Amino acid sequence: MAGSVGSDDGDIGFQIAPMVDVVFVLMLFFMASAGVQVVEKELAMNLPSGAGKPSDVPSTPIIVDISGDGLVSVNDQAYGNKDDKNLQGLRDFFKHSIDQFGDKDPVIVRPAPETTHERIMDVLNAACAAHVKNLTFSG
Repeated sequence: MAGSVGSDDGDIGFQIAPMVDVVFVLMLFFMASAGVQVVEKELAMNLPSGAGKPSDVPSTPIIVDISGDGLVSVNDQAYGNKDDKNLQGLRDFFKHSIDQFGDKDPVIVRPAPETTHERIMDVLNAACAAHVKNLTFSG
């Protein structure tokens, strides 16, 4: 016969090696496609809208700088001298700010690296006496 595969002795029979190759290729295809399965996740977030209530207006931080020699200044205005432990001017500023704007304005304390811990505690005591609730440190 023309085009028949075989030997002179007759039919060679069913070949298992090509069938195993096909099965392995199919199995590899299904394994690879199963690993590519994409799981979608949802992030729950609220996007800002154009209209806002006055209570939604972001607050302005009150920045308290403490220099290395102990001078305390709030938003670049000096309060108290280096020897004033009570910092009554700073306490009055905090109380006035809380009375006028509420306690939502954050107070950021930025001491210089060479500032003594005692002076930082003086500022924290003044903030505590004025009932400041939103206080943080910055470098």
